[in-house]
Amino acid sequence: MEHEIEFAPSFTLLTLSLDSGETVRTEAGAMVSYDDGIDIETGADGGLFGSLKRSLLGGESFFQNTFTAREAGELSLAPPLPGDIADYRLDGETLFVQSGSYLASGRDIELDTQFGGGRSFFGGEGLFLLRLDGTGPAFLSSYGAIRERELKEGEKYTVDTGHIVAFEATTTFDVRAVGGLRSTLFSGEGLVCEFEGPGRVWTQTRSPDALLTWLIPKLPTNTASSN
Repeated sequence: MEHEIEFAPSFTLLTLSLDSGETVRTEAGAMVSYDDGIDIETGADGGLFGSLKRSLLGGESFFQNTFTAREAGELSLAPPLPGDIADYRLDGETLFVQSGSYLASGRDIELDTQFGGGRSFFGGEGLFLLRLDGTGPAFLSSYGAIRERELKEGEKYTVDTGHIVAFEATTTFDVRAVGGLRSTLFSGEGLVCEFEGPGRVWTQTRSPDALLTWLIPKLPTNTASSN
């Protein structure tokens, strides 16, 4: 399976070139276009329980789309928000992905949820993270551009929780407040995630939470509409 990433980093498009018999699974709503000769099947991947876990706990769609090429052709995908796409090839390893950043993966990649403990809960990323295991390609999406940072053994890296896209399982992480109580309440930063290497961490240059914080006060209220 070959791929091409175009129009990065703001309005990125992923085009997959599938050979006959190749299959890719995608998040619902990610499809932009596909050639004749590629079949689509929508289902609850991983069974009812697995799909419920992924939907209710991981924040992803209950259903996934599976595209299979009867003959060679192209499939184009894009994330829901203006942003970037990154590719990552797993080789019998594990990658953790924040809710909303999974776009697509090869058929040999298992997608599950994993309990992140109180750290991820208080960090605002939810109690569960998406866990990708296996061997094959995976594609991640973001709001804004994606930046990759490789950490050496023992190296620490602090990221606002709303800007995390994914991280390798070789890293460790902890969530803490920014400075003291005053900084936490008034700095606008809140909680951050401190990673420690070795391993890679992917971040996004924009935060969906920050977008909502800016947007919601500007939306018309029922009182305003009635006047």
